[in-house]
Amino acid sequence: MVRNIQLRVSLKEEAQKNIILKKAAKYLGEDEEDIIVKVQRKSIDARKPTIYFNYKIEVYIKEKPSKIPDYSFDYKDVSNANKIHIIGFGPAGMWAALRCLELGYKPIVLERGKNVQERRRDLKAINRDHIVGEDSNYCFGEGGAGTYSDGKLYTRSLKRGDVRRIFESLVYHGATAQILIDAHPHIGTNKLPKVVQNIRETILKHGGEIHFNSRVTDLTVKNNKIETIQLNNSDEIKVSRVILATGHSARDIYYLLNDKKISLKAKSFAMGVRVEHPQHIIDSIQYHCKGERNELLPAAAYSLVEQVKNRGVYSFCMCPGGFIVPAATAPGEVVVNGMSPSKRNNTFANSGIVVEINVNEDIGKYEKYGVLKGLEYQKDLERLAYTSGGRTQTAPAQRLTDFVEGRLSTDLNPTSYQPGLKSAPMHSLLPKLIGARLRGGFKAFGEKMKGYYTSEANIVGVESRTSSPVSIPRNENLEHPEIQGLFPCGEGGGYAGGIVSAAMDGERCAEAAIVGL
Repeated sequence: MVRNIQLRVSLKEEAQKNIILKKAAKYLGEDEEDIIVKVQRKSIDARKPTIYFNYKIEVYIKEKPSKIPDYSFDYKDVSNANKIHIIGFGPAGMWAALRCLELGYKPIVLERGKNVQERRRDLKAINRDHIVGEDSNYCFGEGGAGTYSDGKLYTRSLKRGDVRRIFESLVYHGATAQILIDAHPHIGTNKLPKVVQNIRETILKHGGEIHFNSRVTDLTVKNNKIETIQLNNSDEIKVSRVILATGHSARDIYYLLNDKKISLKAKSFAMGVRVEHPQHIIDSIQYHCKGERNELLPAAAYSLVEQVKNRGVYSFCMCPGGFIVPAATAPGEVVVNGMSPSKRNNTFANSGIVVEINVNEDIGKYEKYGVLKGLEYQKDLERLAYTSGGRTQTAPAQRLTDFVEGRLSTDLNPTSYQPGLKSAPMHSLLPKLIGARLRGGFKAFGEKMKGYYTSEANIVGVESRTSSPVSIPRNENLEHPEIQGLFPCGEGGGYAGGIVSAAMDGERCAEAAIVGL
């Protein structure tokens, strides 16, 4: 017999050996030796001083769980199969390629950047030497922006595909099985590169192709059908089906499509700053504790949202025990992002705090740029951050309280941001559209989380790549409505927001691209 039950375990009980087994046996009135417990879901409830762990479990009474996995991945040898070309090897491109293997089609992946091992040298150059490689950085390269990130896997896109299938695929390729259980799963920036490498090896082993340092520079369309793509090495490739999975920062692709008169749409997006606190402050707020948190508790996270002047101000990509990184994709700009290692054991917590920008109402001065108006607005703020930071990857920063109260910081708090910080009057540099709402948001967040509003926190600018300010339209068949054979995909197309939703969209686009081939 199998029973599904939910248990609530206090922090004190959690420290006891076999507590789940003991509580399940007591709940069911069975002997411990007659049952086997399988945890399905685990979450933490820290809303009150007494902290609880919530467990959803399957209990097998006088029987054993099946050893047959719920998911299997039948990757076929596609060496001589029909080809699907995939531009970009981030989450959308990776899972599009993996799905092609299952469906019996040969993925040909074209990635502008380098593999995960070679990318490390370019990341070091950004952090240490302030040199930004335009094709190899924190956004471009094998695995995309997700490779050197926290690896957050939480998504609300439950209707877009099989979330569990993506998780199982990650575990198949080397991720910890803990992601199948945790309510807010993550892998960690130190573990993701190996998972990405394993996905690459699966694709190559089964006859797919992956070409690094292969940036698409042009394409030809005849009779409303994509026929060829050109690469930076002057190669021209004949194509019939192209999945465009270039990510939200591949601005050259938007410019190329716009120049070719291929329809794009301006899309609303969000911009703001990163805020960085000592992790112990966030722990003390969220866990109602003084001093160090209990070792059974992970570094505390938070999620905040507030309406300020009819626009949402909210936390984005919160990284407990993490660090801030330079995410620029071209010289002359400063962009910041956040990530965490698997243990989330850094001394700082950081989060994007961003403001919704309605592309049709908020940036009228940029109308001359048409569908690219949001992109140009985004670029201008990144250039402003570059100049105010000292024209290097040093980022402009301010103490949180100084920003809200409108005064220059005479000094700054310690930071995890390796290129360094420079005190700047962010309160006057940021457009009122963003700055005024951020100040209102921070005040409100200080009321919601007592201790959050503190001079011990820095704000660092700018957090500008939360999503693409441009979308590439597609029809009900996931194909561009004007260009036969072109399938816009993932975050770059405007159809995903994060690793899991991008991966699911990649699978769907692969399924759509093979129809009639």
